[in-house]
Amino acid sequence: MSDASMNDASHGGPTAPLIKMVNQISANNLHHGDDTQAAELVATHLKKFWARPMKRDIIAYADTNGSELSPVSRLAIARLKTLSSTVKDWEETSDAG
Repeated sequence: MSDASMNDASHGGPTAPLIKMVNQISANNLHHGDDTQAAELVATHLKKFWARPMKRDIIAYADTNGSELSPVSRLAIARLKTLSSTVKDWEETSDAG
């Protein structure tokens, strides 16, 4: 995606629903310890339940802007990227989509 298509949630761009979802998932997991523990749970959720295009889009958003992501969401997306050594690997082993 181009930078122009990576609008933030406040502007209603194509990633806005994903940003809203990951931030909600992160907020719902804050009671599971510190930010790192919550982010691990969020990353696991994203890996298991988000379709490949959703994961690609939220990672691309985090890499190019990420300004609307909560701190836990940022940690979770970084962790999602490290669950496997390459994006190709996690796409092939993803539980969803």
